[in-house]
Amino acid sequence: MRKIFTLLLGLFLCFQFSYGQQELVAKANYELPARFSPKKLKSMVFSTYVDAHWLKNSTRFWYSFETPNGKSYYIVDPVRKTKKLLFDNADMAAQLSKLTKEPFDAQHLPIQKIKFIKDEKALQFEVKSTLVDEDKSDDEDNDDMTQKKSDKSKKKKDKKTYYFEFDLASKKLVLLDDYKKPKENPEWANISPNGEYVVYSKNHNLYWMDKENYEKAKKNEKDSTIVEHQLTTDGEKYYSYGSSWRGEDNVEEQKNKDKRKYAYVTWSHDSRYFAMVRTDMRNVKELWVIKTLSKPRPTLETYKYHMPGEKEAPKDELLIFDMNNRDTVIRPDISAFKDQDVSILNYRRLASERDDEYVPTRWLSKYNDRLYFQRTSRDLKRIDVCYVDINSGEVKTVIEERLNTYIDFKGIKLINNEKEIIHWSERDGWGHFYLYDNQGKLIRQITSGPYHCERLVGYNEATKTLYFLANGREKGEDPYYVHLYRVNIDGSGLKLLNKGNFNHRISMDDNQRYFIDNYSRVNTTPQAKLIDNQGNEVLFLEEADLSLLFEAGYKFPEPFTVKAADGITDLYGVMYKPYDFDSTKKYPLILYVYPGPQTEAVNKSFSTRMDRIDRLAQFGFIVITVGNRGGHPARSKWYHNYGYGNLRNYGLADKKAAAEHLAYRHKFIDINRVGIHGHSGGGFMTAAAMLTYPDFFKVGVANAGNHENNIYNRWWSEKHHGVKEVTDTAGNVSFEYSIEKNSQIAKNLKGHLLLTTGEIDNNVHPGNTIRLANALIRANKRFDFFMFPGQRHGYGDMTEYYFWLMGDYFCKWLLGDYDTSIDITPMNNEIEKR
Repeated sequence: MRKIFTLLLGLFLCFQFSYGQQELVAKANYELPARFSPKKLKSMVFSTYVDAHWLKNSTRFWYSFETPNGKSYYIVDPVRKTKKLLFDNADMAAQLSKLTKEPFDAQHLPIQKIKFIKDEKALQFEVKSTLVDEDKSDDEDNDDMTQKKSDKSKKKKDKKTYYFEFDLASKKLVLLDDYKKPKENPEWANISPNGEYVVYSKNHNLYWMDKENYEKAKKNEKDSTIVEHQLTTDGEKYYSYGSSWRGEDNVEEQKNKDKRKYAYVTWSHDSRYFAMVRTDMRNVKELWVIKTLSKPRPTLETYKYHMPGEKEAPKDELLIFDMNNRDTVIRPDISAFKDQDVSILNYRRLASERDDEYVPTRWLSKYNDRLYFQRTSRDLKRIDVCYVDINSGEVKTVIEERLNTYIDFKGIKLINNEKEIIHWSERDGWGHFYLYDNQGKLIRQITSGPYHCERLVGYNEATKTLYFLANGREKGEDPYYVHLYRVNIDGSGLKLLNKGNFNHRISMDDNQRYFIDNYSRVNTTPQAKLIDNQGNEVLFLEEADLSLLFEAGYKFPEPFTVKAADGITDLYGVMYKPYDFDSTKKYPLILYVYPGPQTEAVNKSFSTRMDRIDRLAQFGFIVITVGNRGGHPARSKWYHNYGYGNLRNYGLADKKAAAEHLAYRHKFIDINRVGIHGHSGGGFMTAAAMLTYPDFFKVGVANAGNHENNIYNRWWSEKHHGVKEVTDTAGNVSFEYSIEKNSQIAKNLKGHLLLTTGEIDNNVHPGNTIRLANALIRANKRFDFFMFPGQRHGYGDMTEYYFWLMGDYFCKWLLGDYDTSIDITPMNNEIEKR
């Protein structure tokens, strides 16, 4: 009897033990990630926001919105509070079919390039044929008869394009049989506001042509009758007046050397003057990547690349050209700081200009006697807002910003007939607006308080009202959620215009009377409203249709808040679970990371960019993204600058603390199986985490990481880590720079690490990854390495391959189960076999 009792007790205890223990997820799910590939998502989710096209002659706007039922086109009149279809889709399809003799239907209208004409009473648009091919020639409008008779092999087939005009009142569609589409502006053309001059570069010098000759060039760039005027003669490679074609290899450079290229010039509003910053790169050292896929032989791509701490810096100069006196170039003395960076402040294009065929680049002032620019010291602790007096050539400093860490600059706004200036600054520890007169005298601080003003949307001269985006002011919300506010120029009357615990994206008309408010969170369906400048809702516009996405099994992720490693600072993140999540099981945890400091990789709005988070979770993981101190500029200056001087490790303790807090909170998280991955700065952070906390992070996939920030670009590294300016007794200025590198702690690796890079990455050079690989080899560490042939920083058309490579790696080392077949079957299943 005692033996039976003992046996029953043992069975009971075993049952109790197994019941109290959660089962570890150890089986990889390849079906769910395949279900949500980028290609499949395109047929599940369509429009997720209202993209407004504001008209010029009224406060009206039009937009298109697509759902699983097709695409509809709307015209909205805010004054009349109406939203109407631009046209009836079924009627439009019938008229298209009759006029083209081709079949069209209401759900598949291939309408492109809508433009309002005839005083906004009619539409003009294009439709590409689905049936009829026509011959195209590279020189179809060539006036050179010898060129016309040249090789017939230049002929190529393309689908015929039909051009239509639609009268909004009569609803009648007309096929424009004789319509000749204007030639598109070539990439090299920088056109003056009055359309009379076109500036460009050739062989590193500046040229211009008039309107008549430009029309010839649009038809045939090789027309021998084109008259060109040369403005400069001293241009040379790396000290050019034009743009350099970044990405050219030695063969392409030789082929394109005599072609016209774009010149980054900005015009006075009356077109008399144009200005440019010319940069002397001759002493900057070169960097290279090899394009091994070039045919028939690999080619070499050479480019200038200034690395942190190097003394051979680019030199900027400001030049102003007078089209009424082309022999004279104004060269103002803009020197203030050694190795300073200079940029011209430009006029912001209007909302109603977005559909214009060409919008000229104009300098900030509407008058041609003042050219505003900014100059920034190399250590980024000093910024001057200045202008050049065009008549005298003298430089006047208007606003000086000085801090003991780097300064962010968001431009200025000229108001009150340019007698006053609105300036953004973080001088009190938060981003706020300040009012100056145009001589540089501070009048007042306009906004204040423990919240962050992001940017100025507009200023209404009549009501003296600022409209601006800000975040962190509304209690009980994620402080990153952006809202639109208004405030009077004297700082009174601050008002929130788009209420709601969401992240908001706005588009406002030119006169600041109305705005479209697109809003969502990561866990809500996107919606859009039309709101007036008092905050009153005018019309509800749209709600995205996510029905097909949910039908496929999609579930919203979950926002969360945790404390940072200091136990005080709030961090905000998002948790992504498998769509077949089972709370009784224990899942490995993966962190998707990006350290900043210019942003944090934490979605605040609904997004279908799923690969690194939602889709990765479907293999059988909990995936999180979370901020870290030092990560995002849209909080306090203290928070943003937390990592200054410690660019390798500053965010790691917070990432680790967040993972631990979530594991305490949720028993379904297995804190003994933690992975981490990221791209670029996230690749750098991933490797740093694996090497700094080698017993915590078990598996990492580090992509295109700047593991050696001493060979990454100077502007990012010196800004966010810091560079010390040193002046000797003779007054000579030099710069000292030192930063910790991932390779220095390669010996610490314990977990499984996959390093990837693009072969011709000319942003974060492959040398960053190769140097870390070398250090790991020297430390006798096993790791994995993958190079994507012919790919730049983002892996291009190999991104989907990368996703499955990453998925396999985490499944293998966190789940112990992964696909070992040669073919990546989910990718093959999406390819039509021929």
